[in-house]
Amino acid sequence: MKFERSGGILLHPTSLPGQYGIGDLGPQAYRWVDFLAGAGCGLWQVLPLGPTGYGDSPYQCFSAFAGNPFLISPEELLAEKLLYPDDLADLPKFPAEKVDFGWVIPWKLSILDKAFSRYDPQAFPALQAELETFRAEHSYWLEDFALFMALKESHGGAPWPTWEAELRNRSPQALLEARQKFANDVARQVFRQFLFFRQWKKLRKYVQARGIRIIGDIPIFVAHDSSDVWSHPELFYMNELGQPAFVAGVPPDYFSSTGQLWGNPIYRWDLHKKTNFAWWIERIRATLELVDIIRLDHFRGFAAYWRVKGSDKTAEKGRWVKAPGKAFLNAVKEALGGLPLIAEDLGVITPDVVELRDSFGLPGMKILQFAFSFGSGPNDPYLPHNHIKNSVIYTGTHDNDTARACYERLGESERHFYRRYFDRDDGQVAWDMIRTTWMSVGVFALAPMQDFLNLGNEARMNYPGNPSGNWSWRMPAGVTNKEFMDRIREINYLYDRLSKKE
Repeated sequence: MKFERSGGILLHPTSLPGQYGIGDLGPQAYRWVDFLAGAGCGLWQVLPLGPTGYGDSPYQCFSAFAGNPFLISPEELLAEKLLYPDDLADLPKFPAEKVDFGWVIPWKLSILDKAFSRYDPQAFPALQAELETFRAEHSYWLEDFALFMALKESHGGAPWPTWEAELRNRSPQALLEARQKFANDVARQVFRQFLFFRQWKKLRKYVQARGIRIIGDIPIFVAHDSSDVWSHPELFYMNELGQPAFVAGVPPDYFSSTGQLWGNPIYRWDLHKKTNFAWWIERIRATLELVDIIRLDHFRGFAAYWRVKGSDKTAEKGRWVKAPGKAFLNAVKEALGGLPLIAEDLGVITPDVVELRDSFGLPGMKILQFAFSFGSGPNDPYLPHNHIKNSVIYTGTHDNDTARACYERLGESERHFYRRYFDRDDGQVAWDMIRTTWMSVGVFALAPMQDFLNLGNEARMNYPGNPSGNWSWRMPAGVTNKEFMDRIREINYLYDRLSKKE
């Protein structure tokens, strides 16, 4: 797929402002899109949009196909008459500056349950027809997911390997009985997914009409406690008790002497290859229903991945195992007619990863922060004068600190190099980095909204390796004013990144 020179902003929908405790797909999302369009941005990047599980992380979802019900807009439900104003009379006073997941999740689910209890197919015939179409079009994953979530609720949220053996192992008779016993709960889960996809589809149509493309994210691995692994255990290395025989991670490096043990089950790539990667193609097709371009997270794992025994407590004793990256990408390209993909190729990248990326013409990533973090000097590949056109340039991502906080954490020698490189003092670090990112020859330039707002460490989205306290930052209300919009528009104009809709 040919990409055109563009600029954009990374902001997950949960970070949008609003009174309902978490950003959603309601009026604030449309104002955000208007802001992007007014600023001349052709790109909006989001994180995975799935139903979050462990640690509220969008990278540990209960499904690689489903949507996040916490993003459903109460105001849209009011407009549909699925909610009435009285339903929101007990609205808590949520904090404006962050998402308090422990507080917002039960309240949001109670609101969605009210909408479901009010939904009567006879009173909403057009909506019912839409729902039936949605259910048919998403049958590949929807029924299994809805039953998985209903069973999970009935087990108090416990992971599926702890369920009764008949349900854990998907005995056909046990599944039939469960579908009958929990029919209403399954229907409630289907209804939530219908609402999410309906609202996102409407928002995406609005985005596209303004000449903006959405960049989404596919984590290479899926969560162990997910509908995906429960529904398709044969596609993963699992034992008879539902536990992973092998798990994913990365080996010891500069950052960790014991490596990182992620715990995600490892794919049986041999079986995926026998089906011509059917599950993966469905996954990518489903994601492209939500976004225009996909960032493939941990791209190096499609060339070779670090495999650790499921019983190990650290990632030290793993080994590299080759993956069928070329066969996989060829199958995707043939099935979808193209590869609208960005390769997340950060970290220690070996020649086989570079060869895989370049043989399919995929753009890689460059993080400007990295150029000043390790004191490597003018030859650093992350410095703009070393960039290539077929790459996507960021000031930083959701996994990095903000640009300002990154600079504040540097040693004096790194700060000195920064000031020499930019020929500036450090009074406007975030905007210096944004401007330089936009100058790059790289085809896409992006920065988190936190950097545009020149925020510090308090606005960091994620600390990799920290199990809690992440993903909660929210954009302050009222910051997307015309003066700010025009400032972003100016850099898009100056560096030839204005949306082609202009």
